[in-house]
Amino acid sequence: MSIGIAVMGLFVGFLVGLTGVGGAALLTPILIWAGINPSIAVGTDLVYNSITKLFGVFQHWRQKTINFTLTKYLAIGSIPSAAAAFGVLQLFEAAFQNQEQIIKQSLGFVLILVAISMVIRTFFDNKLKPNRWQLKSFYEKRNLTIGIGIIFGFIVGLTSIGSGSLFALAMLYFYRLPSTELVGTDIAHAFLLVTAAGLLHANAGSVDYSLVGNLLVGSIPGVLIGSTLSAKVPAKPLRTVIAGIIILSGIKLIV
Repeated sequence: MSIGIAVMGLFVGFLVGLTGVGGAALLTPILIWAGINPSIAVGTDLVYNSITKLFGVFQHWRQKTINFTLTKYLAIGSIPSAAAAFGVLQLFEAAFQNQEQIIKQSLGFVLILVAISMVIRTFFDNKLKPNRWQLKSFYEKRNLTIGIGIIFGFIVGLTSIGSGSLFALAMLYFYRLPSTELVGTDIAHAFLLVTAAGLLHANAGSVDYSLVGNLLVGSIPGVLIGSTLSAKVPAKPLRTVIAGIIILSGIKLIV
């Protein structure tokens, strides 16, 4: 077991438990800076995310806080789109041998987008007024929902980032859901998406399973500790600081 990787997992898990911030936006760039190949970092993060989100799905399923209709329509768009993103990466690698550079550049832009979505959710979660989209039924919004899945699913397939934060922001704006159901639906859909994308990366050999194991050893207690302390720590300032760090991380990967 690598102590350094386990400590990294502990740190990321602690921040996730403390603030609710998506682990992928923190973990993937850290793995790349630690010297992990970008494609391995993305594939490993997807598998790691799949395992961690599985526990969340069970909990929300027991609590009946998953909207299965919304989950289904998002997945109809996102899973094929993530597969298409994986195919694009393989195509560019075969033709130009520049897969790693594409991942790093894409990762940088998506990190900035994710950080902005974090700030919006942190400060405007309860201030968004109902709009005409929220008043429509799920059936009327089915094409919109599939479209959201296609756009963000491609991003997740490319970078492993956004399965929670980007979809959560879209659900916050376009759908009227209780906060617990929004979180449960977000986690359920993210589990399906990252599992499908992770299987594709695993099949291509871009997953380091020992790395996944080491990260889990640290992150599971980290999440528990962070969750325990979350009520005692002001979340908004901390989320804002983390969003700033993620933006800087994105800029560094781009330039």
